[in-house]
Amino acid sequence: MYPPAMNPSPYRGRFAPTPSGPLHFGSLVAALGSHLDARAHDGAWLVRMEDVDPPRVVAGAADAILRSLEAYGFEWDGPVMWQGRRGEAYQAALERLVAAGRVYGCACTRKAIAEFARMGVDGPVYPGTCRGRPAGEGAAWRFLAPDRRVVFQDVLLGRVACDIAAECGDFVLKRADGVFAYQLAVVVDDAEQGITHVVRGADLLASTPRQIVLQQALGHATPVYLHLPVVLDGLGEKLSKQTLAAPIDDADPLPALLRAARFLGMDAGDAVGTLGEFWWWARRNWRRENLPAVRGGKLVG
Repeated sequence: MYPPAMNPSPYRGRFAPTPSGPLHFGSLVAALGSHLDARAHDGAWLVRMEDVDPPRVVAGAADAILRSLEAYGFEWDGPVMWQGRRGEAYQAALERLVAAGRVYGCACTRKAIAEFARMGVDGPVYPGTCRGRPAGEGAAWRFLAPDRRVVFQDVLLGRVACDIAAECGDFVLKRADGVFAYQLAVVVDDAEQGITHVVRGADLLASTPRQIVLQQALGHATPVYLHLPVVLDGLGEKLSKQTLAAPIDDADPLPALLRAARFLGMDAGDAVGTLGEFWWWARRNWRRENLPAVRGGKLVG
């Protein structure tokens, strides 16, 4: 068990980047929003490296991310958690779901799925071809999606609803190559770290209902969710490593922090001239009600 942060508030938040490249402005916005929301509630703020998927991990990226966070003045509580070292915890959770009859083996290829599946909220919806079959060697493990709507209250978006079976289908928890899926790893880690509030980009909104049903299946508490607006590039695409977003400048952090604060509805005006002044000002002026609206949320119902 990771030790609790020395903090009187029950609020425990986290920032969980994937080390597939350096931090960019969109990552900075997510880090700043999650950090300020935690500190505004006298809460703990943890850092987790989501390096569960080896092919996506870029050598040296994790260290570069931590250096950037330090250069920008972020302070976190407790040790950094590394998903790449937590395979035993994920396997134990998977075995609990196997024993409960909540997962099954699937030998379908991506090509076969794409041929018959329709599109859901963020990709093809698995048609359930292997439901009821025993797991064969080399098979992936899929979670048996409940045939019901998952409804939760997002701090910024309000009521969010998703029909898991229809919009997501039976999703993978462990791939055929032995790599654990993001959805399972996040749920196990949030429970292990005692996370009470998840503040992250709205690009992950479609993952939240799946994580909630996993939390329920494993007997874990569901955190409070706040999905922040996503930073877009000039073409209207999400700012990301895939769209070649420029890395943030560790040598001159203040301009990017001020820009990120403005994106989140905060304007320092002439009140900030140094990094220390920025953090003093930002931690006292964070207001959820000033956040800009999230547009295009497909799951809002």
